[in-house]
Amino acid sequence: MARIDASKLNLEETVVEVSRVSKVVKGGRRFSIRALVVVGDRNGHVGYGFGKAGEYTEAIRKGVEDAKKHLVEVPLTGTTIPFAVLANFGASEVLLKPAAPGTGVIAGGAVRAVMESAGVRDILTKTLGSTNKANTVQACIAGLRELRSADAEAARRGKTVVELLGKKRAEQLAAATAAAAEQAAAARAAREEEIRESRAVSNRRERGGDRRGGDRGGDRRGGGDRGGDRRSRS
Repeated sequence: MARIDASKLNLEETVVEVSRVSKVVKGGRRFSIRALVVVGDRNGHVGYGFGKAGEYTEAIRKGVEDAKKHLVEVPLTGTTIPFAVLANFGASEVLLKPAAPGTGVIAGGAVRAVMESAGVRDILTKTLGSTNKANTVQACIAGLRELRSADAEAARRGKTVVELLGKKRAEQLAAATAAAAEQAAAARAAREEEIRESRAVSNRRERGGDRRGGDRGGDRRGGGDRGGDRRSRS
């Protein structure tokens, strides 16, 4: 499977877990920080990664870089997934089921981070077995890898989407896909507008702080001059 170029995507990062781990060496214990990070563009691309370092920020940065190397493409059917899937990793098992529009993301913390980063807005999930976040995230990603879109499955079988799903279901799928694309575009525009506004506010605050600092410095210098004038008159 070809690697997805992360530089062409507008990825957002979500820190799922940050834990303190230790390694026993000859001189004693050596402590470090391990971060589990999920990245995605909220439009069908998601990945996870681990980062380990002596500081929190460096561990998260390494986790983000690792996640960008393990991106997967999720075939969405409107705002949900095409069919139910059950996947496991280690002792964790995750069940993903499609849901009707308006259901929302019914999931725990680790699975919710993956679903929201992938752009799935309506889904039913259940975590079975171990609730370890690292294993749960990897089981969830394994389940998403097994998904196939109706177009890909129809091409694999040598049929059309109408022959595979029926005319009515194919029309519903096309309408749901178009509506989901419009919602994704509107949400993306809203996020970009929020980012622009936050940057503008931070820039105004920085400029305001510079002006106040310069004015206070000028007042002090001016006060010193006035003091010198008083001493010269006396």
